[in-house]
Amino acid sequence: MQRRSLLLSALAAAAVPIRAAAHPALPAYDVPEEFLPLEVSISEGFEPYEIHVRPDEFALYWTLPEQRAMRYTVGIGRAGLYHSGEFYVGAKKEWPSWTPTPDMIERQPEIYSKYEEGLPGGLENPLGARALYLFTPEGGDSYLRIHGTNNPHTIGRAVSNGCARLVNDQIIELYERVPMDTRVVLYPKNHVHEA
Repeated sequence: MQRRSLLLSALAAAAVPIRAAAHPALPAYDVPEEFLPLEVSISEGFEPYEIHVRPDEFALYWTLPEQRAMRYTVGIGRAGLYHSGEFYVGAKKEWPSWTPTPDMIERQPEIYSKYEEGLPGGLENPLGARALYLFTPEGGDSYLRIHGTNNPHTIGRAVSNGCARLVNDQIIELYERVPMDTRVVLYPKNHVHEA
């Protein structure tokens, strides 16, 4: 991965966070203003229309033309469960079903074994309203996702089993922007404090 340092800065002081339009099936999420999507400027050298996740910032950047990006605050993987690398969006699903991985069941059977047959999509599903499935050319599905959550208190924290999560209304907005085969870079974790 080149460009390890994604230098980003908010636009002028007049920049205003962007509130996503409420989706009819979603509750109103009480998200702190600093966690709302924000259009920011970025350093040169980044291709537009890519996803860059900076775990130390709990930030996902959707790059745009002219050195701009949309910045979303995300929850990321806990210690030992976050995986950096380069991926591409190999599948997209609305209200996806979810099945815990065998590793998740082994780590925490008291939580995950009751779902080993899967859980249908819906607000109580851990993948939330939308999911972007991350693949690698060598191995196919990485089992990593960028997905929604209806638990806003998990945003801006290292709490997941390896995936990046956004509040449901924000993943719906991002999902509409991101086409199949989009390049996704998950940067290495350096100094993230666990929740």
